[in-house]
Amino acid sequence: MPRDKKSRKKAYARGHKGEGRAALYLRLKGYRILERRYQTPVGEVDLIARRGRTLAFVEVKARQSYHDGVEAITRRQQLRTIRAAKYFLSSHPGMASLDLRFDAIIALPGFQLRHLEGAWQT
Repeated sequence: MPRDKKSRKKAYARGHKGEGRAALYLRLKGYRILERRYQTPVGEVDLIARRGRTLAFVEVKARQSYHDGVEAITRRQQLRTIRAAKYFLSSHPGMASLDLRFDAIIALPGFQLRHLEGAWQT
């Protein structure tokens, strides 16, 4: 197997593990996970979570440093998440009246997680 394929597999596994840790973290904070790896024709959302009247669309980045995680959330990535969120809301119209928020969770080595509430706007 070529090295680049191995590193992609490793990154995929690290990302999947980071999403699991982030989902657990949000549940412990009182959120209910509605979707995990929500895929649409226009984009993907790592986690969709609800707590009270807040509906959070969460991008999870597993990185070695906080700075690398924040840098990985590009404007292009944000727009893909926004498009996927709109797609989700079109198929769940009852949730459109909730307070919508775009969050990021940076999963760091160990069990360190940094939750950035309202990381970006539409």
